[in-house]
Amino acid sequence: MDLDGGNKRVYQRLGGPSGDSKHQKVCYHWQAGKCNRHPCPFLHSELPTPNVNGTSSKRPHGSADNSGFSGHRRNPHFNNTWGRGGGRGGGRGAGGGVVGGDMSVVRKADKVCNYWIQGNCNFGERCKFLHSWNTGDGFSMLTQLEGHQKVVSGIAFPSGSDKLYTGSTDESVRVWDCQSGKCVAVINLGGEVGCMISEGPWVFVGIPNFVKVWNTQNSMELSLNGPVGQVYALVVNNDMLFAGTQDGSILVWKFNVVANCFEPAASLKGHTRGVVSLVVGANRLYSGSMDNTIRVWNLENLECLQTLTDHTSVVMSVLCWEQFLLSCSLDKTVKVWYATESGNLEVTYTHNEEHGIVTLCGMHDAHGKPILLCSCNDNTVRFYDLPSFAERGKIFTKQEVRAIQAGPNGLFFTGDGTGQVKVWNWTPEPIPTIQ
Repeated sequence: MDLDGGNKRVYQRLGGPSGDSKHQKVCYHWQAGKCNRHPCPFLHSELPTPNVNGTSSKRPHGSADNSGFSGHRRNPHFNNTWGRGGGRGGGRGAGGGVVGGDMSVVRKADKVCNYWIQGNCNFGERCKFLHSWNTGDGFSMLTQLEGHQKVVSGIAFPSGSDKLYTGSTDESVRVWDCQSGKCVAVINLGGEVGCMISEGPWVFVGIPNFVKVWNTQNSMELSLNGPVGQVYALVVNNDMLFAGTQDGSILVWKFNVVANCFEPAASLKGHTRGVVSLVVGANRLYSGSMDNTIRVWNLENLECLQTLTDHTSVVMSVLCWEQFLLSCSLDKTVKVWYATESGNLEVTYTHNEEHGIVTLCGMHDAHGKPILLCSCNDNTVRFYDLPSFAERGKIFTKQEVRAIQAGPNGLFFTGDGTGQVKVWNWTPEPIPTIQ
């Protein structure tokens, strides 16, 4: 890869900094005559500036087929607007409070109040720390699920089921009833859960030296051997199951419909350390590793097509969104990759954080706008609009979030290092009323 030439092309594509960082929406607090945000991320004028991009990124609400996080597809006519701002302002909602009637603003520190957590903060709204587990509008916490004793490392919501499955390094999988929020079963596996996914009615769980498989419709249970060490990542494509393992291999099983079982099919070699993230998009498998690289595999012949070496630390998570590949690392960056005319991937945008990034999850808000969730190892999950990377909000946790999973009907779930699972919901923002 031509790194110098690639950087020049990336700079030319980005076109320099954005001129206007205001969200193209009228501030309804300003309309009511009581906006106290300085600066305000919204317009203090009656007419918003037209959208220069012309096209809307909204998709039909509630349609899983229109998720946009479906795979890597080349589009030579794409409009590169990565990191251009023009999105929502960050830190709305709980970012500041009004004290009494004098309209003076208490600027909240970016930290949850420990006394509030314990239920005995005497300062109330005058407290300089947050009395909330999140900042930002458009989402809220519904409930907390208590039971795991250690890190929640996987969350799965199999289709057609009314149960939520969570796996932990406490060597158990817990099954939760979605109506009552109660734990209805605990499955002890005898090994730490390294990852968990669902595909249709199937639930797949990675533990040391095995992949455990359940079919939630017919109660079938399987145990697939072959992995060496912990299984860190799983992904399914058509009738093939891929498992990223501690020794750097990616094991492949193919489902035999006649025998109703998974049969060993291949072992992909190339990574020199553990494979901790996998994603499939547009007939490609992407694998992120502790060796700081991403490998691109052809799903037809299972050959490695390219090795991406731009990250300088562990590649913790990879995600496909429309024609782009997104990756995050403990090197404190999210990188956006795009295919050149030759078919090879190169970085088209790099987003920097102050802390290492543990996992990525893509979903849509209540209005169908694509949102990227980035869990950082400073015990926060940051929400960004795509493609602008304008900050949308933030979740605070006692320990870092290792697992994020989108669910049906606007639900999503987070699992952190304390063993706590939180259930969240996307909610429409209030529509301003003009007097």
